[in-house]
Amino acid sequence: MLELRDLVKLYPVGDGEPVHAVDGVSLRVAAGELVALYGPSGSGKTTLLMMAAALLAPDRGAVLVGGREVSSLSAGEAASYRLRELGFVRQSLELLPGASALDNAALKLLGAGATPRQAKRDVVPLLKQLGLDGRYGHRAEQLSMGERQRVMIARALSTDPKLVLADEPTGSLDTVRGREVLELLAGVCREREVATLLVTHDPQAAGYADRVHALRDGRLVEYEPDLAWVSAAGRPEVAR
Repeated sequence: MLELRDLVKLYPVGDGEPVHAVDGVSLRVAAGELVALYGPSGSGKTTLLMMAAALLAPDRGAVLVGGREVSSLSAGEAASYRLRELGFVRQSLELLPGASALDNAALKLLGAGATPRQAKRDVVPLLKQLGLDGRYGHRAEQLSMGERQRVMIARALSTDPKLVLADEPTGSLDTVRGREVLELLAGVCREREVATLLVTHDPQAAGYADRVHALRDGRLVEYEPDLAWVSAAGRPEVAR
């Protein structure tokens, strides 16, 4: 579903040699598969996601989603791709203050042309699946950090995207809430057969992924777990 082909992204640095933020990365993610990309800050993870989201053009290489090269879309086509075919879960919890969980989850569908009634009807099953049954009417500021992230996941999945990109989705959460969000994200994406690429510096994400890769200085390297995290199902992470 997602294929990254020899992606390269360079950033100029004064009169010196440009920095290779992403340096020849090739990676595939199949429908229903969750792939974790693990690495420290500055390793190139977010730059890679920005190119997969057609928010940043690669200097070399290509991004293909469902066989279509999204790295060469026009601005209008790229905006439509992000709205209708892509789900993006960020670390920052971009909820409208004062608006309910239901209204916040429905925002993407409203942008895609659904009526308010249709949008709210369509996100209710997602919110319920994500453990927010009974919290639909609560305002954003009345929700816990973990609940807010679940609303963001519901919003990202509301248009039935082919691909979900998750950028440090547990970065604002403690360990327990982080595990809950990872388990829910993995379960929902697998059930809906959505290809998911998760970038993180959180070692516990490995336990919820089908495959784990590491990114260092813009290049894929062998993943070496820092800690022996175990998934909620009790199985140790399976890397590589």
